[in-house]
Amino acid sequence: MGIFDYGTLLQGTADEISTELFKLFTTTCDCYFNFLYNNKNRKTVCQFPGHQGAVRGLATSTDGDLLVSCGVDCTVRLWKDPMRKMMDSNDAIGDASQPSAVYTWKHAFWGVDHQWDRNVFATVGAQVDIWDHNRSEPINTFEWGKDTVLSVRFNPGEPDVLLTSSSDRSLTLFDLRMSSPARKLIMKTRCNSLCWNPREPMNFTAANEDTNCYSFDARKLNEAKVVHKGHVSAVMDVDYNPTGREFVTGSYDRTVRIFNYNGDHSREIYHTKRMQRVFCVKYTYDGTYLVSGSDDTNLRLWKSKASEQLGVILPRERKKQEYLDAVKARYNHLPEIRRIDKHRHLPKPIYKAGKIRRAMIDAESRKEERRRAHSAPGSRTMQPFRKRRLITEVE
Repeated sequence: MGIFDYGTLLQGTADEISTELFKLFTTTCDCYFNFLYNNKNRKTVCQFPGHQGAVRGLATSTDGDLLVSCGVDCTVRLWKDPMRKMMDSNDAIGDASQPSAVYTWKHAFWGVDHQWDRNVFATVGAQVDIWDHNRSEPINTFEWGKDTVLSVRFNPGEPDVLLTSSSDRSLTLFDLRMSSPARKLIMKTRCNSLCWNPREPMNFTAANEDTNCYSFDARKLNEAKVVHKGHVSAVMDVDYNPTGREFVTGSYDRTVRIFNYNGDHSREIYHTKRMQRVFCVKYTYDGTYLVSGSDDTNLRLWKSKASEQLGVILPRERKKQEYLDAVKARYNHLPEIRRIDKHRHLPKPIYKAGKIRRAMIDAESRKEERRRAHSAPGSRTMQPFRKRRLITEVE
């Protein structure tokens, strides 16, 4: 497992990360965001000043030529990709750090996302605003309630559909072809982040405050498809692998976990002694690495598969690894093999917190069983766990 520490390069919390195959953009609470080239030097190539407060959101266009940033200073700024300019000459670095457009609006922004096929992007805050690159004001505005909208994601399969999470514990579906929001799901606890599955665009996963992640089918919001468990504190961010077969989460419990898209428990756990609360995670576009930003002002680069050998692999080495994987899959049903395969060492505080949380869940289950046993037949129904944290769906 390779870890690249950027702690001396950033002066604030890495709140939002936007990655490309070779480029890495990060935002901080210091009124600017950074551009880092993913090479051996691990140096900050360029800084982009301009915002007068924390930069809350950062998104890239589909072709990668444009960056969109927003912050608490009520401005949205468009930036050109600095890589081509900086490759031409050193004199162009100053030009690359200047925004190509600045839009000022009425309220602070908490997030931004770019549409997949057009020059349109969405910002969230007090409301959901839809912007065009060539317009200085929103071309459309959506509002459902008066609570702050925290995050937004466009659907990769249906570009006119977008999903938001709000501080009123709701997930809301919007359609740009309609004049009003489509549907709203209210949960018992707030969702901090969400992400669509790039290979199954009808499905999405939400990172929740109750330590779990919930995968939903957008066509059927009355129950979760899968409840992903494992964290012992609030899940702050989630991002899918480009293959759509797994996703990564970052949590307030100072760990990064990788889940299979249909698995209820994590297959991998990453942690270090110095890593603090993880606020953002992001996969690279090739799915080989993932990047985490934590409260200790560091960015860390992790391998998607911790034991995978990187670099040039000889055919004989590849055949040997395939044989070992086949043997492990063949005997994975045996308890001894399954225990070794699933065991992950955890820091003592996280292990103890997980043990306490399991005891609380077991006690709650026993209490519910006793209530049903001492109630009239049929008066108390058994509610599935996938529906237990959902309150209602509004259309």
